[in-house]
Amino acid sequence: MEDALRKIKDRISHITLESEQEGVGRVIAVRDGVAEIAGLSDAWYSETVRFETSEGEPIQDALEKKPVTGLLLSLNEHTVSAVILADAAQIKEGMLVKRTESLLSVNVSDDFMGRVVTPLGVPIDGGPDLPAGTAMPLERPCYGVLDRQSVNEPLHTGITIIDAAIPIGRGQRELIIGDRSTGKTTIAVDTIINQKHEPDEKRPICIYVAIGQKDVHVARTVAKLRDAGALPYTVIVTAGSSEPAPLQYLAPFAGAGIADYFLEQGKDVLIVYDDLSKHAVAYRQLSLLLRRPPGREAYPGDIFYLHSRLLERAVRRRDDLGGGSITALPIIETQEGDVSAYISTNVISITDGQIFLDADLFSMGIRPAVDVGISVSRVGSSAQTKAMKGGAGSISQDLAQYRELVAFVQFAQDLDDETKERIDRGKRLVSFFTQDEGSPLPFDHEALLLFAVQNGLLNEVPADDVPNTRDAFVSFITAHHPEIPETIRTTKEIPESLEKRITDAITAFASAKQTP
Repeated sequence: MEDALRKIKDRISHITLESEQEGVGRVIAVRDGVAEIAGLSDAWYSETVRFETSEGEPIQDALEKKPVTGLLLSLNEHTVSAVILADAAQIKEGMLVKRTESLLSVNVSDDFMGRVVTPLGVPIDGGPDLPAGTAMPLERPCYGVLDRQSVNEPLHTGITIIDAAIPIGRGQRELIIGDRSTGKTTIAVDTIINQKHEPDEKRPICIYVAIGQKDVHVARTVAKLRDAGALPYTVIVTAGSSEPAPLQYLAPFAGAGIADYFLEQGKDVLIVYDDLSKHAVAYRQLSLLLRRPPGREAYPGDIFYLHSRLLERAVRRRDDLGGGSITALPIIETQEGDVSAYISTNVISITDGQIFLDADLFSMGIRPAVDVGISVSRVGSSAQTKAMKGGAGSISQDLAQYRELVAFVQFAQDLDDETKERIDRGKRLVSFFTQDEGSPLPFDHEALLLFAVQNGLLNEVPADDVPNTRDAFVSFITAHHPEIPETIRTTKEIPESLEKRITDAITAFASAKQTP
């Protein structure tokens, strides 16, 4: 027996056992920006991995000057698939892949304000490198119901028709929806610009996420914000149309991660996703590259979960947890005004209301082309100050009735006096709410004008002359009664003592206008 054991030991003594290093795999195929990897049986979904040469040297990305990483988005029985977050041409079969045991994050700091960055946090505006900051995960659980408080503090857009009829509150999710080239981005950018009218301690940090847009369009937006003085409190995250689908997919989540950084400081944040239609296209492309069959785990079945877990991160946090808020303005592009399309209805059901821009109104020269009949804010007047609430009155209803009347009587020849009067008032209101691009109004001017309209400012003014009268009245008040807008700004309401002074100012303005 001992001789037999000795012979066996002699036979196996020269055999060495080679064990695979834990957490290391190899690339077995690369196609269309996706690497198929074997040997990472213990990897996590959404974990990042680092690519290395067969000698163990990290592969550096030439543009970002950092190791090339991938994001695991498919866990199969024998392999895993990672989308490559850099130039995929650098990744070859046989390369090593190492786990990082961490989820994808972006390093954020206060230095991000005023900068243009990629979804991975790399500056691309020609400015200095950004210092290392706090690692914020691109995806994280949203705050629960008990961690939130009600939305009752306004976020003024500076666009009078929206602030009066479709108010937005801090912590709300308000969808901007409409056909191509109807002014959706303009509303979002003007809202960012309008925040310069807020006091420093109340001004929200603004984040503009450009998804799948042409670089020239992003550059134009950056220039507009810079010229308006809004860039210092704004972060621009961009993944252009020339960028691979994985970066376009990650862009809104990177914006949400940056928003979380400022939220944890107790600050208010406004984030614009421009737009989630292109984000859905990028996700569909990603699903096809990962060879996911259509259904619950892929586009289109999974797109609802994708956008819901993004938009649910908008929150107004309880004060005892640190306060702060994230207000989300997602943008969706429709085809021929079809709001019942799959992606549109998804986001409508996730958000707290929508601002619908009508292509017909836009072609008629009405700017902004907001259709108040379809637009809605589910927060409503809870997100309005007393000054705005009192001035808005029945304006939204009057506008909706006017458009119904115009459609109904367009072939009628004889109209009664009451109908004529309502149509004339509707025409004046439409002209009153016409607002040029890049000229948002401060809250106190909006409230003042709304009160003045309700108290006869435009009763005798022809519709064509309404914009001039509106602007002239603001100039008249600013020059002769500056204490009126100042009182509205500080008290957020129009007390009875101020009402008398405004009505007297309306009378004085009308007299001065009639005097040659």
